[in-house]
Amino acid sequence: MSITRHESSEIYSKVVEANGFVFTSGIIPSDLSRDAKGQAEEVLKEIDRLLALCGTDKSKIVMTNLWLNDIRHREGVNEAWKAWTGGKDTPARATVEAKLVDPRMLVEIAVVAAK
Repeated sequence: MSITRHESSEIYSKVVEANGFVFTSGIIPSDLSRDAKGQAEEVLKEIDRLLALCGTDKSKIVMTNLWLNDIRHREGVNEAWKAWTGGKDTPARATVEAKLVDPRMLVEIAVVAAK
């Protein structure tokens, strides 16, 4: 099996290609002053970039893990999500409330996509 790692550090790779799939790490926003919807939009844009780097796109996402620092942010994040997906080719998805690395961080998203 061939494994290709992209944007790697000593701790993790931002995205990994293996066995016909693309796996992102948990993608977080850099602008922590934005609301949950704005942070989600930023994260989804980065996911688009990473998927394109690996020769795939959001229409091929099969699984998403979405972490919110407060489940009440779900509505704003879902607005960003629906605008991003256009309501089609939606993957399986888990959404959970979790304590994130920085209290200003409202959302983190990881995806698995087919090549």
